[in-house]
Amino acid sequence: MSTLMIQGTTSDAGKSTLVTALCRWLRRRGVRVAPFKPQNMALNAAVTVDGGEIGRAQAVQAAAAGLEPHTDMNPVLLKPNTDTGSQVIIHGHPVGNMNAVTYHAYKPTAMQAVMNSHTRLSRDFQVVMVEGAGSPAEINLRQGDIANMGFAEAVDCPVLLIADIDRGGVFAHLVGTLELLSASERARVKGFVINRFRGDLALLQPGLEWLEQRTGVPVLGVLPYLHDLHLEAEDGLDSRQVDSAAEQLRVVIPVLPRISNHTDFDPLRLHPQVDLRFAAPGQPLPPADLIILPGSKSVRADLAYVRAQGWDATIHRHLRYGGKLLGICGGLQMLGREISDPLGLEGPAGRSDGLGLLDFATRLTNEKRLTRVEGQLLASGARVRGYEIHAGVSTGPALDAPLIQLDDGSLEGVLSADGQIAGTYLHGLFEAPEASAALLGWAGMTGVRELDYVALRERDIDRLADLINAHLDTDKLLALCGITN
Repeated sequence: MSTLMIQGTTSDAGKSTLVTALCRWLRRRGVRVAPFKPQNMALNAAVTVDGGEIGRAQAVQAAAAGLEPHTDMNPVLLKPNTDTGSQVIIHGHPVGNMNAVTYHAYKPTAMQAVMNSHTRLSRDFQVVMVEGAGSPAEINLRQGDIANMGFAEAVDCPVLLIADIDRGGVFAHLVGTLELLSASERARVKGFVINRFRGDLALLQPGLEWLEQRTGVPVLGVLPYLHDLHLEAEDGLDSRQVDSAAEQLRVVIPVLPRISNHTDFDPLRLHPQVDLRFAAPGQPLPPADLIILPGSKSVRADLAYVRAQGWDATIHRHLRYGGKLLGICGGLQMLGREISDPLGLEGPAGRSDGLGLLDFATRLTNEKRLTRVEGQLLASGARVRGYEIHAGVSTGPALDAPLIQLDDGSLEGVLSADGQIAGTYLHGLFEAPEASAALLGWAGMTGVRELDYVALRERDIDRLADLINAHLDTDKLLALCGITN
């Protein structure tokens, strides 16, 4: 087996994208490869085949490698629920909430989980393709590091350093990062990759030659800026739209402080018949055909935020004028009479009044439901698939009118008597073309065109893998992966 680690000079330098591309590129060559991220901080998560949760980016990388996502691919996941604290998830399951100081003391335990997962993947795969987190030059986090060079040193693996030229300062990023590493860490950096370049490569060449002479590290290639690339974001909100149809359904999503799994809405963002808008803090909710209350890592705090923004009044007015409202996971919980958190799982213990739109209440419990499901929308029979990640248990008369029947016979979600309000715990609802079309039709779209989101994602993963062959030194890459060409 061999391990290769991709680290970045900054967040969003292209680490996730490059690991995804390399996983698909190696898979095409018949190499058994698995993605791995020792520690991830993200509110976009996926449910794994072994019944846990990992960062969404690692699930996409698993798809690129032709694998089902597994908790070993991201053994430590931090899900921020306040500005200073996170829920800590080890091997797919929460072990508690910790602030930065508490987590720092916990890192040796987290590191053991990381090493155990890496050992198992190394046993089962030829190559483990590792993604770092943030930047290895964050010297305040060097002690006890498990996400970047601390991990690379522990497993004795080579590192590629990627930097984004589109944001400017690429040479300073690369040279400065090396300068802040220790001598042993610098020796691990076996190559640079420059990402998102647009222009004439000949104009960049003198800079590349200077960089190699200055650092002694080879540039393995320059990846071009890839227009219309759509991969599920690790954490950042992607609001790019595709070319639009003449008539569109207006969909508005309030951006909550702890919005989670906003990748739910990527299929809508890519749909030519949808005008998707994210309402930022301080902005009123614009006129819409459909408002979607998204998932939240801190539902009671985010519900208070909705009220502070005046969005609750807009939602009530929207319903009075016949608009449709959909709540997903935390958004579903907000629709009811009450949300109680007696154990303080998401913040201070207590209860909050819900929006009172449907007759049910939610209680947060220690047991987190993590499952992948399939079923059908009861109103249309359209097939649906998705996954649940929530600690809340909702009960009440409104739930006697469910939205979905699951294949195990159980009922899920809610649809109001007048058909205006729907809610579900299922994430990924819009990925299935049939279900997405049915829900958009419910929201008022006419002449709905089905969009196969999974096929689009596969197309773009293949585009990324094509870039490896066209723009990087594949012989050196194979050598770093321990593969003879």
